[in-house]
Amino acid sequence: MSGSGFVEDVRIGVRLKISALWIAMLFLFAYGDIFGFFKPGRIEEVTSGKISGIEITQGFLFAVSVYVAIASVMIFLSLLLRPPVCRWTNIVLPILYVVSIVAAAVGETDAYYVFLSTSEIALLLLIVRYAWTWHPVATGQG
Repeated sequence: MSGSGFVEDVRIGVRLKISALWIAMLFLFAYGDIFGFFKPGRIEEVTSGKISGIEITQGFLFAVSVYVAIASVMIFLSLLLRPPVCRWTNIVLPILYVVSIVAAAVGETDAYYVFLSTSEIALLLLIVRYAWTWHPVATGQG
């Protein structure tokens, strides 16, 4: 930094913004699950083999693992995929995640859960917005 006192403002590409939004969204996922274990009776519920009325089976755990893995891999794929594929993947997948988050939040009354779900949805909609308005050919990004 020069002695001028000004900080350089570097333009951040759309890919990095989208990747960072996936990271932030996954942190909210993780913290929501962690905070859930502080609810009275939750640990007993999990050790009994059910959570929120859903039986914890290998199939359930595998499905949840795939759900989280897809979002995790999107951090990297948002930087790697060819621009048209990247753009459409970051439009379609976040919409599917929004639908799943809304479905999971139906009937929830815990303030932390509603707040985190709303925050996750906001981040996912930002991903959609950035991807929708991103025109790789026009901006030279890719």
